[in-house]
Amino acid sequence: MDIPGSKTSARAGFLDDQFLIAMPGMKDERFARSVIYICAHSEEGAMGLIINQVQEMLFPDLLVQLGVLDEKQAIRLPPQARDLVIRHGGPVDRSRGFVLHSDDYMVESSMPVSDEICLTATVDILRAISAGSGPRHALMALGYSGWGAGQLEHEIAENGWLTCPATMDLLFDPDLDRKYDRILASLGINPAHLSIEAGHA
Repeated sequence: MDIPGSKTSARAGFLDDQFLIAMPGMKDERFARSVIYICAHSEEGAMGLIINQVQEMLFPDLLVQLGVLDEKQAIRLPPQARDLVIRHGGPVDRSRGFVLHSDDYMVESSMPVSDEICLTATVDILRAISAGSGPRHALMALGYSGWGAGQLEHEIAENGWLTCPATMDLLFDPDLDRKYDRILASLGINPAHLSIEAGHA
């Protein structure tokens, strides 16, 4: 399965492995107060996952729905799998699942995003997580956020997003309610001081 927007060459885009933080003036309500992890960025466009919005579906229910486990097996999942929160990755292709994870788990379909982070979009990783043999750190999302050529760069220039390098601790931190404010705080920014107007030199 191809990863949308994945790199066809070895050269990484300049926004790969970055957080996109929605500015207060974000016109699209679907992205209000969202933090997006950029998985792939190139001249053709960009693809990322919202990491601080939660889906209502529980991970054990998803495994049963996909036929990975039956209901009896789902009850006996290890705690790390049972408690895995499914994120709303974005408005595109919401039936499709993606797992961002640490690089201690790799299969043929895994796409390295950085030296420490990989993206896998096949059911193999769900089986591994359910068996307790998955990656040390993982987050799962249904759907993704995508941009066409130059679209994301334009939105950043229009003051729609802040960007900063991603860190493992903030990426995989389970406290989703405070993730937006914590990432801004890591940049020394108080959300109340952010301007909604784009600055032009």
